[in-house]
Amino acid sequence: CQPDDSRDVFLPCRKVKGGNIDVHPSEKALVVHYQVEATILGEMGDPMLGERKECQKIIRLKSLNANTDISSLARKVVEECKLIHVSKLAEVEQLLYYLQNRRDASSGKEKSSKPKDPPPFEGMEIDELANINDMDEYIELLYEDIPDKVRGSALILQLARNPDNLEELLLNETALGALARVLREDWKQSVELATNIIYIFFCFSSFSQFHGLITHYKIGALCMNIIDHELKRHELWQEELTKKKKADILPNQSLKKDYEKTFKKYQGLVVKQEQLLRVALYLLLNLAEDTRTELKMRNKNIVHMLVKALDRDNFELLILVVSFLKKLSIFMENKNDMVEMDIVEKLVKMVPCEHEDLLNITLRLLLNLSFDTGLRNKMVQVGLLPKLTSLLGNEIYKQVAMCVLYHISMDDRFKSMFAYTDCIPQLMKMLFECPDERIDLELISFCINLAANKRNVQLICEGNGLKMLMKRALKFKDPLLMKMIRNVSQHDGPTKNLFIDYVGDLAAQICNDEEEEFVIECLGTLANLTLPDLDWELVLKEYKLVPYLKDKLKPGTAEDDLVLEVVIMIGTVSMDDSCAALLAKSGIIPALIELLNAQQEDDEFVCQIIYVFYQMVFHQATRDVIIKETQAPAYLIDLMHDKNAEIRKVCDNTLDIIAEYDEEWAKKIQSEKFRWHNSQWLEMVENRQMDESEQYLYGDDCIEPYIHDVDILERPDLYYNADGLIAPDGAVSPDFFSEYHLQNGDLVGQHPFPSSIGVDGFGQPVGMPARPATAYGYRPDEPYYYSYGAR
Repeated sequence: CQPDDSRDVFLPCRKVKGGNIDVHPSEKALVVHYQVEATILGEMGDPMLGERKECQKIIRLKSLNANTDISSLARKVVEECKLIHVSKLAEVEQLLYYLQNRRDASSGKEKSSKPKDPPPFEGMEIDELANINDMDEYIELLYEDIPDKVRGSALILQLARNPDNLEELLLNETALGALARVLREDWKQSVELATNIIYIFFCFSSFSQFHGLITHYKIGALCMNIIDHELKRHELWQEELTKKKKADILPNQSLKKDYEKTFKKYQGLVVKQEQLLRVALYLLLNLAEDTRTELKMRNKNIVHMLVKALDRDNFELLILVVSFLKKLSIFMENKNDMVEMDIVEKLVKMVPCEHEDLLNITLRLLLNLSFDTGLRNKMVQVGLLPKLTSLLGNEIYKQVAMCVLYHISMDDRFKSMFAYTDCIPQLMKMLFECPDERIDLELISFCINLAANKRNVQLICEGNGLKMLMKRALKFKDPLLMKMIRNVSQHDGPTKNLFIDYVGDLAAQICNDEEEEFVIECLGTLANLTLPDLDWELVLKEYKLVPYLKDKLKPGTAEDDLVLEVVIMIGTVSMDDSCAALLAKSGIIPALIELLNAQQEDDEFVCQIIYVFYQMVFHQATRDVIIKETQAPAYLIDLMHDKNAEIRKVCDNTLDIIAEYDEEWAKKIQSEKFRWHNSQWLEMVENRQMDESEQYLYGDDCIEPYIHDVDILERPDLYYNADGLIAPDGAVSPDFFSEYHLQNGDLVGQHPFPSSIGVDGFGQPVGMPARPATAYGYRPDEPYYYSYGAR
């Protein structure tokens, strides 16, 4: 009894061991498992190399039926199969009895073991029952006419849909070669034939170990060509149908009948075509698990084909197409191809939809695409924002929809749009109903983004919104929830006044050795409370914050994030006269100067420390300390021309106040400003390149360049006053600026700096900027201006 795969073993010395018997899972057959031990002998007959191979023998029992004598059949099997020892006769009888009474596994319609596999397509079922023993007959049918080829391929497909048959089909190279040839030559002749054969190879593609077989017969490339051809055919069908539909408008009965007939034919063709597209795309999706194969598909425009297929109405096909696009979308090149095809506009019709699986996979594709800023813009433009918001109430889609909305909320121009949906009330409900101490990261991150917009904050604080947020944040010490509250506190208006009731609670958290991240957010929230009715001196004394603030200013005592919040906090409380004096007496100013030296490369630190100096020199009680007892003015002069515009602005405002109240520093500042402007002028003139025509703009005598062998300061014609040219009396000194401004009535005080600094009710100078939120000149709640085209 020769083993099935003994043809692969050609060894001089051989020994057979074993003989375990089992029943075939899908056929009326016994399977005998055994081992073949083979040895290659040397020239002298000595064993040189040993090999052991697992084999199996399938004994098909064609005569087994309900009336078969089991005992006789068992004896016959044992006699004819030398692999089965006589002692196992009883075991063979028992297995045969089981097979005789077992329900025929191949009867009825086969059901796929894989839930993803497509079911038998409508119109392609065959009443005939396929048998693996008749494969030779089915192969012969592949050499006949198209109807026979369809029948033969359908019978082979019936066998291939049973995974137990795949290995045996794999060994039949004749069958596989014939199937590949027929598909390559006749796929245009019959949609059913093409679908059957592709489905056979799809069954192989469900297992990674068979992908090499599909690549060998180039089925993937052939499927790409078939899909491209079918999509183009569909476009032609639609064009023809559109033409006949226009003619149908005319009162001509024959034309109407012709249109109805064409439409019915079109529907039938589309059904068959979508079956073919579905199985072909499924095969490609399985092959695409190898990124190298996926790259080949991309080079053949698989993305364009898939996006075109989104125009279909077949839910099963759409699920497959969107799943494929989702897999491809993780690569930038594929994503860019999707952008070219306006994929978002095609996906918007599926959100929402009645098919649960399709909606779920569509949302996940949108989530992948939402990492792209341009695609987020497109999502908002096509109206996805309210649609996604409506899905927040559905537990199935809530998480994915929230992630997409979170990405949209990252763009400042779209934050205010959430105020016109019911998104914020839903999010607040989720926050308050969250059973865990820590809120879901996606939910709280989304809320933090939305709280950076003033309109959204008004909705958040409606009713007892702020009270409930504060209660939960203080109870669970949640730093992310406190970050959301901090964003709420930054907006001027009625919402900021609501925080007066919670100043004590926030101040109490700072000195209680809470988690550092939580303390940072509490400090940031307090620093945002620039309220005229808030008695900061009482808060500092009652909660003993001054020693804490001073201690944290020492370099290396805390993380930079915490130290920066301490500096911002000092700047806020310094708006109050008594608080500024209290801080100055405590020795905080030298500590700030030391910190400025340590963090001079960090623009955020520099900007906020300078703002503290600005607050200190603004108050009479602390001005002398800053000007006469510290080197702060010297640092400000050094930073007067910093490359950061926000730092320069705060420096200028502070130095203007210092110059107004101290004559000595006024001269130093004035001289520095003149020196800087003069050097800038010289640099500009030296670097200027004049063309020939420009030289004559200044008169006939000005043929030579500005700088030749003459000092630029000896050119009085370059300077102007209100009455005309300045008299040529040598170089212009800084006193010129003083005289010029005095003549024109620009100065009110004794120094050449603006002294008309008015004071508002809060003690802030009118016209001066508020505390900079960052060193980059913008606050999170400032509006962003974009030009929107017509939609």
